[in-house]
Amino acid sequence: MSRISVRGFAVASATAVTAVGAVVGVASGNEGVSVDDTEATAADATIADIPAGAQAQVQTASLTQQADEQSTQADAAALKSAQESARKAAAETAQNKKDAADEAKAKKDAEKREKAQVASRSATRDASDFVTKGSYSVAEVQGMARQMMASDQFQCFSNIVDHESTWNYKATNASSGAYGLVQALPGSKMASAGADWQTNPATQIKWGLNYMNDRYGSPCGAWSFWQANNWY
Repeated sequence: MSRISVRGFAVASATAVTAVGAVVGVASGNEGVSVDDTEATAADATIADIPAGAQAQVQTASLTQQADEQSTQADAAALKSAQESARKAAAETAQNKKDAADEAKAKKDAEKREKAQVASRSATRDASDFVTKGSYSVAEVQGMARQMMASDQFQCFSNIVDHESTWNYKATNASSGAYGLVQALPGSKMASAGADWQTNPATQIKWGLNYMNDRYGSPCGAWSFWQANNWY
């Protein structure tokens, strides 16, 4: 008969080892054997050392332990999988919320820009209402600008004009040819707003507003770009 070690049946836990030792002790008539001695004996015992009637119990104990270990491993794997799924679900939910918030903000910003554009464009229709004069003071030109755009856009427009021409509607850049309040390049572009673009600041303001609205959404959009780039 081959001597198959009890260890071959994975009797590794203290409970299983003690059970084997108890079987060996009872089978040999040594009822007074201590638990430690029993465990040592069981660890070195083979199936052949155990009475035939007790071998089934030993094998059952070993298989039960294996089943318990496999169950524990399966539970751990299931827990890990559940945790990973929960992490992914949480990340996806967070991303969806961020995307929704970004979309809402973009929509709100677009609506705000549209309102500014409508207000500014509506105001430019009054450009032709100003009386044509031979010359205009800075205060007069600024007064025109205030009446030709939404009040919340004037300061941004003014900031750009301050830097570009200091409100001189005849300002000319000798090197580039840029002309007027908003330094259109070339100045002749402003003819689309009126034939008197060289002498009428209202015409220049009208053209400048149209340019800022079309390219940047509003004078304040143009000013934000100017601040970042020193041109617009």
